[in-house]
Amino acid sequence: MTVPHDGRPDATSVLLPGPWTHRDISANGVRLHAAEAGEGPLVLLLHGFPQFWWTWRFQLPALAEAGFRAVAPDLRGYGASDKPPRGYDLPTLSSDVAALVRALGERDAVVVGHDWGGLLAWTMAALHPRTVRRLVVLSMAHPRRLRASMTDPRQRRASAYVLGFQLPRLPERRLTRADDDPVADLMQRWAGPEWRRTPDFAEAVGRYRAASRIPQAAYGAMEYYRWAARSQLRPDGLRYARRMAAPVTAPTLQVHGALDPCVLPDSARGSGRYVAGAYEWRELPGVGHFPQEEAPDEVTRAIATWAA
Repeated sequence: MTVPHDGRPDATSVLLPGPWTHRDISANGVRLHAAEAGEGPLVLLLHGFPQFWWTWRFQLPALAEAGFRAVAPDLRGYGASDKPPRGYDLPTLSSDVAALVRALGERDAVVVGHDWGGLLAWTMAALHPRTVRRLVVLSMAHPRRLRASMTDPRQRRASAYVLGFQLPRLPERRLTRADDDPVADLMQRWAGPEWRRTPDFAEAVGRYRAASRIPQAAYGAMEYYRWAARSQLRPDGLRYARRMAAPVTAPTLQVHGALDPCVLPDSARGSGRYVAGAYEWRELPGVGHFPQEEAPDEVTRAIATWAA
């Protein structure tokens, strides 16, 4: 790991070794880093906050073994990918990922998204339907369903942390300070009780904490939330919400932890109304907001079966 003079890790710190290869890919005017394993039909794995590609460490080799080409990118602003000053709105981010599919030499992919990656997966299926062969969404409601769920006081309370992210500069300072730990606090709150008791959880907290301290990574992560909140009543946000009314035609599997305290199961459950293709809802008992890490074997099986 390379550490700059201020003691913060640099982008190379996320190039972790394993049964995968690292590569940089140009897509939609940005350079995206990705970890890749296997050969076969493309399965694209999109991470959320506060993670980076490594959240799919269990799925990458297992999907490769099952006969797929699994690719887990760092999204714009995260990990070892470019961190430009703008472009953190969902239409631009979905264009990044649609361009990534083409840059990988494919016409379409099975798109799997968790948390913010889930919002991105829903968005791709509506705005770039030809690039999405099948869809798997973890721990995230359809954007229109999520918007509607804010009338529920329980979901409003669960999403209260987003208000703190709207402040200028202060959230970034907190995320990058060595003596503050908002990443660990959120993960403790959002993870299921079983995973919290494991050494893997402690390692994940350390990895995500370090990744958020890469220069400009905290800024990128906060910009996702700022666009989502501030665009609600702006023309760009209203235009996005209208475009998301387009029915999702890709066969869609929605996987949700029964104990998810971040996006409540009740908030996510109504998302099927936006899917015109085959749709399945699967709830995992005892699991919180991070199914791919809390129940990796079950999630990998679900992805492989749905992708096939």
